[in-house]
Amino acid sequence: MNSTMSLPYHLKKITILDSKKIKFKKKNKLKFSEVSDLAYKNSELFAIGDKGILYKMAINLQNDKINSLDLLWAKKLHDNHGTLAKKNRDSEGLTFLHDNLLISFEKNHRIELYTSDAQRVQSIQLHKDLSKSKNYKSSNKGLESVAYSEDYGVLTAPEKPLKGKKYHVVYSKDNFWKFKADGEITAMEFMGKNKLLVLLREFNFWTRRRVTSLVQVNLKKCKKNICKSKLLVKLDSSDGWKIDNFEGLTKVGKNRFVMISDNQDSFFQKTLLVLFEIKH
Repeated sequence: MNSTMSLPYHLKKITILDSKKIKFKKKNKLKFSEVSDLAYKNSELFAIGDKGILYKMAINLQNDKINSLDLLWAKKLHDNHGTLAKKNRDSEGLTFLHDNLLISFEKNHRIELYTSDAQRVQSIQLHKDLSKSKNYKSSNKGLESVAYSEDYGVLTAPEKPLKGKKYHVVYSKDNFWKFKADGEITAMEFMGKNKLLVLLREFNFWTRRRVTSLVQVNLKKCKKNICKSKLLVKLDSSDGWKIDNFEGLTKVGKNRFVMISDNQDSFFQKTLLVLFEIKH
């Protein structure tokens, strides 16, 4: 983040507790790069890369710090035929469903269940609005995010609203919830029983301006499926924030989350891991 700030850095609704630049040596000849999302459980941090690679890390979070982060292994996603075909590898969203992992994909828009060892288990049925590729703004504006709870089931959202939609829309298999927010959805995670934390990004190619936003969406406070949303923080590079392409998000404790940036396999971009707390 901003190199001149001291941590923790207190904003109105969140506190940035710690941030780390991540760089690992290759594991199993696989580069740690283009990380799109995170999933946390029992001091283990899983990450999914854009090219169908699953990473497992051991993370130590104590005293509001990222004390250590070690890459344990990297594995290509597998189905019954072996590693995924190139056209099926654009993996973007990640979350736990009990002891397995839900992974969402772009281009060939879908959600699949995998073991924590990178083996495909089954496909997850999508809402009917998400089942046709022609409904998406483009093949690269698909299912960047996935979340799960016992009450709501598997939730996902297109990066940009589908054609003809004015609001961002979160979908389950049989239901949907609209909310208003600027930017493109890159990740979401349950904050509590009925509240979603949504990570959004904006990027201007010409000015190189980047914006990262965190929005709280209350799935229980909705009128005509339009839900109450609240902007928690908006980090804008034009205000001096040294932010990168944040795409991943996961909950690591009460009111505590980490988010990660996708370096897009570029020498000029970094993989940043940021630990923050939401104030109540």
